[in-house]
Order: sequence, then C-alpha cells, then structure tokens
Amino acid sequence: MTSFIVRRVLGAIPLLLFISIVTYAMMALAPGGPSAVLGPRGQGLSPEAIKSINEAYGLDKPWFIQYFYWLKQLVLHGSLGTSYVDARPVIEKVFEKLPVTIEMVGLALILTLIIALPIGIYAGAHRGSFFDNASSTIGFLFYGMPVFWLAIVLIDVFAVQLRWFPGSGVSSLGRENDPIDRLWHLALPVVAIALVSFVSWMRYQRSSIIEAMGSAYIRTARSKGLTESEVLVHHAFPNALLPIVTLLGLSLPSLVGGAYFVEYVFSIPGVGYLTFSSIFARDYPTLMAITMLTAVLIVAGNLLADIAYAYVDPRIRYA
Repeated sequence: MTSFIVRRVLGAIPLLLFISIVTYAMMALAPGGPSAVLGPRGQGLSPEAIKSINEAYGLDKPWFIQYFYWLKQLVLHGSLGTSYVDARPVIEKVFEKLPVTIEMVGLALILTLIIALPIGIYAGAHRGSFFDNASSTIGFLFYGMPVFWLAIVLIDVFAVQLRWFPGSGVSSLGRENDPIDRLWHLALPVVAIALVSFVSWMRYQRSSIIEAMGSAYIRTARSKGLTESEVLVHHAFPNALLPIVTLLGLSLPSLVGGAYFVEYVFSIPGVGYLTFSSIFARDYPTLMAITMLTAVLIVAGNLLADIAYAYVDPRIRYA
C-alpha cells in the first residue's frame, strides 16, 4: 500500500505540472490584463502607464518566460506570487477564504448522503415501484438544473418572499461566532448544492443494491431464514457501499465547482467568491493559486478514495 501511495503521489506531479502550464497559458494569452481594469477597457490610461504596469508585473515578457519565473518561485521558495489587487501573498488570501468553502462543501456532502443513501437503498430494494420511479424522476429534475439558477430560485422563494433564511453572507452582524446563526446563513447554499448533486449518489447506491440483491450470498442469507430487512442491512448494504466510497473522490470536482458558483450567488466570502473577483480583476497569481489548490484537492480526494476502496473491500490489494 505504501509503494502504491508513493507512486500515485509521484504520478500526480506531471499532471499538476500540465494543469499549471495550460492554466497559465490560457490566462496569459487572454485579452486584457491588470491595466484593463484600471479604466473602462483601458481608456484613460496612457500607453506609458500601461507599459509601466506590464513591466512592473513582468507581463511584457512572453508567457512561457512568465511561467518559468512563476514555477521557479514555487519550487525554490514555495511562493505562488503576490496579488495584483492588494500586493498580498496569494496563498495567504486563498487560505483565508478556504475554511468557509470547506465548511460549506462538507455540510453539503453530509446532507447529500443523508438524502441520497436511504432513497437509493429503498429504491434499489423496491425496483420498479412507484417510489423508485418517482425518486428517479425528481432526482434527474434537480440534476438538470444549473446550480446557480437553483440558488437564485431558493433566494427568491425562501429569502425574499418567505423571509425564512438570509439571502447572503455567512453570519449576522455581531454574531460572527454564533454556530446557529452560521448554519442559518449556510442553509440555502448547502441545500442548493445537495439538491443538484444527490441524484448521482442515489443512482449509484440504487444500482449497487440491485446488483447485491441478486448475488448468491443474498440467496444464502435468505435460505437461513433472515428477514428482508436483515438481508438488506447486514448483507446487501455493506457490499453495495464500495462504489459509494469510490464516488467520494470522483465527486469532489462537481461539489467544489458547484460551491464556487453558489458562493458568488450568495455573496459568501469563500474561495469561489475570491475566484470570480480575481477573474474580474485580472488577478492572475490569485487565479493560479486557486486552480492549483483545487487540482491538488481533487488528486488527493481520488487517492483517498482508492485507499478507502482497499480497506472497505479486503479482496482488493494494491501491489
């Protein structure tokens, strides 16, 4: 197992390097730059001022030279650069916002599992029933909704019309350390992410239960006189858990991506809101830091899923 983890970590280095090259090239070759946001599309800035800004940030050099300097700073000094907006180290800005995003994604994942697993188990055990068909239809209805659109609908209904929940922020003024108030503010964003993502978990769990219920060991358990509930809970469900463990790692990109859009809609000061703010400000170093951090989290999530896969199923060993 140790050699497998080491190989996976070493194998992730070329992948992360490729991601960094593509991301840097896309940003460097895109029209505009830091000077473009200092005036309406550059108007009001003299050519000398624009040249001075580009020279100060090293943007007057070819993009691959800029990338080489960025990579050199990362490898030799562990620095991801400084922000074009406020001259702060970008890693400091990102880690300042990261706890809010992790909290929201974590709560959304927990709520997703609470909704999806029981529905998937019951639907799989009662294949073809009204509940099975209805849950699949409702699930795909939410799955087809853009998460930002669903977030806007939730704000309009529950924050504007009914006034049950706040429509923005993570806490009320003066109650920043109140966990109840924080959960109240995060309720709608978490529900928006969970409703869009739960159908994948539900369908995986349903398919796993259907496959498990048709296995030979289930027939053996029934022949021993066990009830259907005992067969489902003690025999089918543990064996149907394996794909769900794998899905934990594979679902990270969609969860994190959905959280970024939701943060911007709800004005939540997390990494997603910082991402969109950096895009509008042409803050390339901050965007690079966010991209690389997201890539590392996704690679780590997939690695943890593979490790958990082996522990859940003793038959699987990584030589």
